[in-house]
Amino acid sequence: MADYALAVLTAVLLLAGAFFALVAAIGLVRLPDLYTRMHAASKAGTVGSGLLLLAAGLYSGELAVFARALAGFLFFILTAPVSAHLLARASHITGHFPADISVRDDMRMR
Repeated sequence: MADYALAVLTAVLLLAGAFFALVAAIGLVRLPDLYTRMHAASKAGTVGSGLLLLAAGLYSGELAVFARALAGFLFFILTAPVSAHLLARASHITGHFPADISVRDDMRMR
């Protein structure tokens, strides 16, 4: 019974991770400018890859592997927002401005 529950939990994590990765990929293709694409990649991509990593760690059945997968997931969660912010700031400074459809530009110098 425990093996069945573990298999179901792993399958749910895999499906959820694949869904978030798909949403991130669609966002990269469909969104209008660098900043909205970066938002899709950093949010949905991080959650998707983190869930896939947790599913792999859970499927291994070893505590040491799961602990490393959990540490990797926490590393994703902590570093993705910082790196996305730094990339957006560098892009804005070098002259890549939001699309005309954007409502406001919070990084514009006043």
